Amino acid sequence: MTRPPLPAPLLLPASGDLPVLLSVPHSGTAYPDWLIAEARRGVKSLEPLEDPLVDRLVWRAVALGCPAVIARTPRAAIDCNRGLEEVDRGGLARPGAVPEAESDLGSDPGPRARAGLGLIPERTPRDGELWRRRLTSAEIALRTAEAWKPYHRAVATELAALHARFGTALLLDCHSMPPLGVNQPQLVLGDRHGRSAARWLGDRARLTVERSGFKAVFNDPYAGGAIVAQHGAPGRGVHALQIEVDRSAYLDRTLRRPGAGFDECARLIETLARTLGEALIEARRMPLAAE
Repeated sequence: MTRPPLPAPLLLPASGDLPVLLSVPHSGTAYPDWLIAEARRGVKSLEPLEDPLVDRLVWRAVALGCPAVIARTPRAAIDCNRGLEEVDRGGLARPGAVPEAESDLGSDPGPRARAGLGLIPERTPRDGELWRRRLTSAEIALRTAEAWKPYHRAVATELAALHARFGTALLLDCHSMPPLGVNQPQLVLGDRHGRSAARWLGDRARLTVERSGFKAVFNDPYAGGAIVAQHGAPGRGVHALQIEVDRSAYLDRTLRRPGAGFDECARLIETLARTLGEALIEARRMPLAAE
């Protein structure tokens, strides 16, 4: 019996003059009935995997004309910020697995997948095992084709278009994180320890955050996932930063609805997009002026 497909990401096209692309992979809420039926405890056990309302939090940056790729498929179905190798083979039903799909599944899924938060989230600390049954390789390959590959293809296409137009590009991969506690940073910026973005750009990002009245740290505890790792290439002028915003900074006490700080955090993302985009354009002009 066939099932309805997972929805492809939403693409908001560029309409401005900044070489900045926004990515929002974890705010999808289009839960198909068949996915909810597979969940042991229903949709309430799947919603904690979301980055609530981050798709709305980027609205001011979108209003600047920055293009955006926004997942509609929920993270519970497939996590676009995980690599295809991050699958715990213990979670696959070996009988009936499709050999053609095996090339995408690595032998070592990595610590996040072993902890239950890989390409297909399997369990959470609060709800334990999420699913009524194991998945086959064929099912994982289908979800990958429906949602993961279209997401990364859209990101790659938009970055290539920005790079062709400006000679440089920046990906801001936007997430939210559970509150870290009193006097803890409200933002964590991740650049894969300098591998996905130029150091000077990361320094400019941190300075921009601090000037906006927020406390930020780099790469601890989040250094960036598969999206910035796959698409950041600072050596050829394509930079990628992961942004994690404390949920208590923009949501109310339920951590599900907008709070008093929502617009302030939206303005911060807007400021980062504008400041870093303008800095990249200026950096491109300086060598040309010297020639």
